[in-house]
Amino acid sequence: MVRLYTNELSIGYNERLIVKNLSIQIPDQKITTIIGPNGCGKSTLLKALTRIIAPQAGTVILDGKQITSENTKILARKMAILPQTPESPGGLTVGELVSYGRFPYQKGFGRLTKKDYEVIDWALEVTGTKDFKFRSVDALSGGQRQRVWIAMALAQETDIIFLDEPTTYLDMAHQLEVLELLQKLNEEQKRTIVMVLHDLNQAARFADYIIALKDGEIVKAGSCEEVITRDVLKQVFHIDAEIGQDPRTQKPMCLTYSLLKEEYIQ
Repeated sequence: MVRLYTNELSIGYNERLIVKNLSIQIPDQKITTIIGPNGCGKSTLLKALTRIIAPQAGTVILDGKQITSENTKILARKMAILPQTPESPGGLTVGELVSYGRFPYQKGFGRLTKKDYEVIDWALEVTGTKDFKFRSVDALSGGQRQRVWIAMALAQETDIIFLDEPTTYLDMAHQLEVLELLQKLNEEQKRTIVMVLHDLNQAARFADYIIALKDGEIVKAGSCEEVITRDVLKQVFHIDAEIGQDPRTQKPMCLTYSLLKEEYIQ
């Protein structure tokens, strides 16, 4: 069953069209990764899928309804998004930040209930951030802070989590830490994960389904084996790649590549 899909989606800013007539399906309870060169529409697509921006044409359907007509709090109980560079008010503790994830469930004066506190503690436990609960978010490392933001998304108790380049600015160990956490959430809790990644080998290693974009259009969508190929990477990134197999995961991986200068458009 596919809960989330688009029909001929076109998205742009003013008169500039970024995404053109895009029809995609997001596999339920799987990890989907969106790849493509800078400016191809990856983040724009994510924003449209989560109703941050409105499309110029076409529709985004979730559970049989257009998300543009869905109640905001109801939608926030179904999907959470972690933007590329999340920001929080200064001076917040980790526990306070994670509590923001309970907003869709609050009524009246917005006081936290016993259930809210239980969910917050659960989200901190799952993400390994419980020891930071009373620490300032500003005092955390990049990897710790990213896990706290994921905890906030988990506190929303949504089935679908969107992440825009969740490994940006993190070192290799912290990148792996975040991606393994998302994989664990998918495998153990059946969360649907949709994320934008720049690293092709990370995309291949952790994704069940990959969407390769170029100039706002799909070049190829499918399994890692179908998308991480020499031909597809040539079309999408203008590179001549050597593709091998990851000895640990048996997933395809880009061993090395060179730029196809005669085809590269600045």
